[in-house]
Amino acid sequence: MLNAMHADFSGQKNTDAIPQHIAIIMDGNGRWAKSRGLPRSFGHKKGGQRVKEIVREAKRIGCKAVTIFAFSTENWKRPKTEINILFRYLAYFINSYKNELMRDNIKLKAIGRRDHFDKKTIQTIEAVEDLTRDNTSLTFNICIDYGGRWDIIEAAKKIAKNVKSGKIDEAQIDENLFSKNLALAGQLDPDLLIRTSGEQRVSNFLLWNLAYSEFYFPRIHWPDFDTNELHKAIKLYARRDRRFGSI
Repeated sequence: MLNAMHADFSGQKNTDAIPQHIAIIMDGNGRWAKSRGLPRSFGHKKGGQRVKEIVREAKRIGCKAVTIFAFSTENWKRPKTEINILFRYLAYFINSYKNELMRDNIKLKAIGRRDHFDKKTIQTIEAVEDLTRDNTSLTFNICIDYGGRWDIIEAAKKIAKNVKSGKIDEAQIDENLFSKNLALAGQLDPDLLIRTSGEQRVSNFLLWNLAYSEFYFPRIHWPDFDTNELHKAIKLYARRDRRFGSI
């Protein structure tokens, strides 16, 4: 399968060897900065630049979705000063990205709770979501104040409410219906999960959707994860034999 792809992933290629949806836990921004004697905020800024680079390359090689874990429900445990910096940078990142998203026909979708964010940040997010709503080349999902358990609980609540109101019958509840009530409703489940910095756990990320994903745990920190590292991840993915329970 690997030989079916050109080294630069251009031209004719085996589409089975290209993950259609890549999920990323961007670990190590702070450690990257600390190892260079820089404030943690520098790591987050460099990490944001890498996001744009990786999304751009994912689109070029034929991926249809990229989902990043930008801020988890557990990240509220971090120091308040760092959280404030993250939020300010998030709003700046999304606003500064909108022209490139439109140029490259990329749709932005924010996933997670929105009741903890300030009004200005939410307005920025929703404005860019609305602007890019009809773009079709790739969907870029940003998970903010997101947790996999929260996602599943919210889906269960929606279904329970619809059963109670009579909109659906209990007998109609199956995996397909449940998936339609999750944050990634209408999108393919991730084929590949990448978590940088050598950590080997999913940390409450897309718990339902990662059921059959391939995992890749490079040891480098996220700010060092460039397009060459993405190519390496995809080549390793292409060697995997994905049977989904069959022989």
